[in-house]
Amino acid sequence: MGDSSDSVSVDIEMIPLGGKECLVETSKGPISVFVCGDQEKPALITYPDIALNYMSCFQGLFFCSDAASLLLHNFCIYHIDAPGHELGAAVISSDFPLASVDDLADQVAEVLDFFGLKEVMCLGVTAGAYILTLFATKYRERVLGLILVSPLCKAPSWTEWFYNKVLLNLLYFYGMCGVIKECLLQRYFSKEVRCGLQGAESDIVQACRRLLDERQSSNIMRFLQAMNQRYDLTECLKKLQCKTLIFVGDSSPFHSEALHMNAKMDRRKNALVEVQACGSLVTEEQPHAMLIPIQFFLMGYGFYRQPPAPASNHFLSPSSTSNSSSCIPPELLSPESLGLKLKPIRTRVAIEV
Repeated sequence: MGDSSDSVSVDIEMIPLGGKECLVETSKGPISVFVCGDQEKPALITYPDIALNYMSCFQGLFFCSDAASLLLHNFCIYHIDAPGHELGAAVISSDFPLASVDDLADQVAEVLDFFGLKEVMCLGVTAGAYILTLFATKYRERVLGLILVSPLCKAPSWTEWFYNKVLLNLLYFYGMCGVIKECLLQRYFSKEVRCGLQGAESDIVQACRRLLDERQSSNIMRFLQAMNQRYDLTECLKKLQCKTLIFVGDSSPFHSEALHMNAKMDRRKNALVEVQACGSLVTEEQPHAMLIPIQFFLMGYGFYRQPPAPASNHFLSPSSTSNSSSCIPPELLSPESLGLKLKPIRTRVAIEV
């Protein structure tokens, strides 16, 4: 990769919520980055799933008060959207060839170069989790830790490949039609949230459905096609130097893939949290289930700073968590790892909402 000063430029527009939106021109094409927080703090980068952007993929996690206290108090957040997935995105110019998954991972590295970030924590969802895992295998020295939500790591099965081909054809001929939206919503959310007790969609599903209407179908096709040509990362997983925290909903279509990834990684550096009655998009469907595991995870790196008193009282409150079952290796929660005088923890608990 060449000098980032030759391949990266930026156009910045200040927007509400204390952040700034940056359009970074990389050698692989432009990419939108929303920066939120104090840039003197350690960096946490995020990457969303197919057809989602940082708002539709992470607002449930970052807009709840406990997560704001935990994450924004400890990090500057760099939300990276897949090419052409940002709010108000235009159709990607045909001057830019279709990007491969390697191109997308290299693009992340160029974004880091622009902002002068040497080491980062990563948070990705499904396709975004694959891109950040690939980034971590290619640039190991730059990744401090991985937080992966319903991640992918294998090449698509023949069934998934064919299913994605059908979606690509529908997108090409009909755009963001009703069938595509239903397929994507099934990818993201559990049946309980999509249908509800009275057969009515929940607010988060309705909001996601509206946001999908705003996506450019040709841009979604580019990301989906790249993911349909992805390759298997299994052999690279044990070579990762960073610790990894995996979340997956037990109703996620990618549940078995997350279990496979957990089994193939170094158990001393990996933890798995299975969230009950939840689909793939844990960040939106049950964000509170992520808070305590992430808190312990950050303690292991020395990144955790005590949030202000009013918010900190909620971290161990049963009312602030959703039903989850966590299987966290003692190595990740050992006194040596956490820097605390705690007994190793390995739990399977169900906590009332």
